[in-house]
Amino acid sequence: MTDYLLDANVFIQAKNLHYGFDFCPAFWDWLDEQNRAGKVASIEKVADELHAGADKLAEWAAARGDGFFLRPDAMVLPALRIVSDWAGNQGYEPAAVATFLQVADYWLVAHALAYDCAIVSHEVPADTTRKIKIPNACIGLGLRCVTPYEMLRREGARFVLGSTGIIL
Repeated sequence: MTDYLLDANVFIQAKNLHYGFDFCPAFWDWLDEQNRAGKVASIEKVADELHAGADKLAEWAAARGDGFFLRPDAMVLPALRIVSDWAGNQGYEPAAVATFLQVADYWLVAHALAYDCAIVSHEVPADTTRKIKIPNACIGLGLRCVTPYEMLRREGARFVLGSTGIIL
């Protein structure tokens, strides 16, 4: 099973900032390679968020389909209940819980719980009752949450230019 599940913000920030399709295609190739190796994936609900952008990232996500963006299955459904019970019993404002249960983050956390995957996200924990952040849910449910840079380092990703030997 997959080692890492990527949050939508990983794809969006990669496209908009550090790993644009036009100047760092190696990042996107690496994601494909790691997906084929069974190490990196995301979920259908994240793909839905990416498709809403109607841009190059939406096209990239659509071209990957179910092989990259996993659908919920019989293992994920019971985990949804565990995550919703956790969210409802942590002192978050009712609106925060309701919002969390309607977005991809909820499904991402449940999928990670069902399959013991690390979640990759740019989010950081926050001491607030107004929004449930992925890292807070991970801490509360005993899951691992890492930044994209931690994932890239742990997996030994290297984006090297041709024969010049320059490492990016």
